[in-house]
Amino acid sequence: MPTAAEPAIAVDQLVKVYKATRAVDGISFALEPGSVTGLLGGNGAGKTTTIAMIMGLVTPTAGTVKVLGAAMPRQRYQVLHKMNFESPYIDMPHRLTVRQNLKVFGRLYAVEDLKGRIASLAEELDLTEFIDRPTGKLSAGQKTRVALAKALINSPQVLLLDEPTASLDPDTADWVRSHLERFREEHGATVLLASHNMAEVERLCERVIIMKRGRIEDDDTPQRLLVRYGRETLEQVFLDVVRGRGEAREAAQ
Repeated sequence: MPTAAEPAIAVDQLVKVYKATRAVDGISFALEPGSVTGLLGGNGAGKTTTIAMIMGLVTPTAGTVKVLGAAMPRQRYQVLHKMNFESPYIDMPHRLTVRQNLKVFGRLYAVEDLKGRIASLAEELDLTEFIDRPTGKLSAGQKTRVALAKALINSPQVLLLDEPTASLDPDTADWVRSHLERFREEHGATVLLASHNMAEVERLCERVIIMKRGRIEDDDTPQRLLVRYGRETLEQVFLDVVRGRGEAREAAQ
């Protein structure tokens, strides 16, 4: 665990270059333990690359990433069992049943009392009805609940989420958000949420980092961003930032 003064995630002057493209261009931020932060930006802003470097899956071109005090990716094996990731865009093996998939990931994370943990998640996330059904036979909402169970199988201290409620109906999306809120409150997990759903970000996040062309354009609480841009919704703020309207308004003043 990080000390009281040490961030759960610390990113310093992080850069990632792919050939002639600077996907991430010198960003820095620190996330306090137990915090929930939104990472926003249009397509190609650098969000996914940033998350991949935080997870230790991609080596930075320059700069540093620390998670729970471990330098990524060099020391990632010290903390990978304390982290997890969820995205509806990444499928689990379709032929395996839900239970089999959870067993595989539980063993990868060396979860103690794995049988009991799966039973607990099945009850909490309402998986019991289809837990022995092949994962490929599930609906979108069911797959999302299974992906969330996989992400929580090891009770992570750091949880990285990429569009966790994409393509879900409002009722299922609300259910997923409510469970994420309860998990964070009960376990004190640090959550980094990449999302294009501004209502979701306003509900879950106490801080918002907005990226554009690989750089951080703004970083503040949702309420302060609304005041600074003179907007009523975070979606309006987001559009101002990605379309450069905030810069134009400042120049006109």
